[in-house]
Amino acid sequence: MTQPLPAILAHLDETAPAARDRLIDWLRIPSISAQPAHAADCRRAADWVRAELESIGFTASVRPTAGHPVVVAHHPGPGADAPHLLFYGHYDVQPADPLELWTSPPFEPAVVEGPHGPRVVARGAVDDKGQCRMWLDAFRAWHAVAGGPPCRVTVLIEGEEEIGSPSLDAFLAANKDELKADVAVISDTGMWDIDTPAITTSLRGMVYGQIDVRAASRDLHSGMYGGSARNVLNLLTQILGGLQDETGRIQIPGFYDGVKELTNAQRVEWDRLGFDEAAYLGDIGLSIPVGERGRGALERMWARPTADINGIWGGYTGDGSKTVIAAEAHAKLSCRLVPGQDPAKVVEGIRRFVADRLPADCTAEVQVFSTTPGIEVPADSRWVQAARRALGAEYGRPAVLMGCGGSIPVVESLKRLLGLDSLLVGFGLNDDQVHSPNEKFELRCLHQGARSHARLLAEIAG
Repeated sequence: MTQPLPAILAHLDETAPAARDRLIDWLRIPSISAQPAHAADCRRAADWVRAELESIGFTASVRPTAGHPVVVAHHPGPGADAPHLLFYGHYDVQPADPLELWTSPPFEPAVVEGPHGPRVVARGAVDDKGQCRMWLDAFRAWHAVAGGPPCRVTVLIEGEEEIGSPSLDAFLAANKDELKADVAVISDTGMWDIDTPAITTSLRGMVYGQIDVRAASRDLHSGMYGGSARNVLNLLTQILGGLQDETGRIQIPGFYDGVKELTNAQRVEWDRLGFDEAAYLGDIGLSIPVGERGRGALERMWARPTADINGIWGGYTGDGSKTVIAAEAHAKLSCRLVPGQDPAKVVEGIRRFVADRLPADCTAEVQVFSTTPGIEVPADSRWVQAARRALGAEYGRPAVLMGCGGSIPVVESLKRLLGLDSLLVGFGLNDDQVHSPNEKFELRCLHQGARSHARLLAEIAG
């Protein structure tokens, strides 16, 4: 490790209260990308982080896109021969609704005590302002003690992640020469637990769409037509009821094409983690696991694909009675994909699955809103090994190499458009209530995350 690291870690310890206050200032900006009324707040959040980067030696600017702006910043580090890292994050946040479930206003950050010490409660606390704040604090400490980071650094912070990053691919493609780097560093994932750091090496992708089924030419009186006319709601629920067989295996044609089995080494490593599925489900009021029979919990959530109905509607759903046989029925469907699956083939399989079960006098349409493949990060890369050393030094125990059941679409975009692998080192916890009321971030995670990023810079530079 480089010589100034002990002084940099000491500086982070001494300035932890100021780091907390800087996070709180940023959290006060209601940068809700999904709501047009907050467009000016998104710009304000971008300007805030631009000024922050400029104050620690970066050349930074706010760039326009078709939607909310992007912040891009550069630091030359010690020179052209140093490793070049691209740090990605997002300043936009989810809507705070329902407001009545918050214990304090979502954009008036509150520091409260919890089982692990103080935590900050606010929208965006962990997703992703708090996790960006960690590496910003690491940069600040390197700037204060050593005059700048030991690597070349590019920063990319967008404002549309929470709405699917609709402007990001075009921005990456238009600026690919400026954004070239050796690897991307992303902190938007989690730890195994508050004492055990983790590096995420696989992400599930997704196909998300809507199925629209139509039968009669208009809604019908259930007394006059019941028993003769087809009920499209019955039909759609019958179709979707066949998505899984009795063993939990998805019945969409070709769905498992390209899906790889876990290696014995992966299975042993995950089994050693001692994941308590009963407690995991108990926290949300459930007790009976589902999914493919004969497979472990972490395998089902990290390494196997799923198909889930996310919403279904049609007919009359208001107060009181209306005895109608609906003409149309609709459902939202998401499929979480693992590395090896082709999203286009999964879409075609969904269309075949519906068409094969559709009566001749009915029609169906499958709308596709988004597709993202599953991603696998090489666990033996120099970047992952550097992160394992940095995290092990900070926490005094090895980092877990874990999968993630969710999707981070930017990882795929960075690989496809810039040719960059991503190093996914996050410090969130399962109980941080991401996207929910009372989202929080443990100040212990904020502080150790900053120290870990400072160590990571040293390891990669060394």
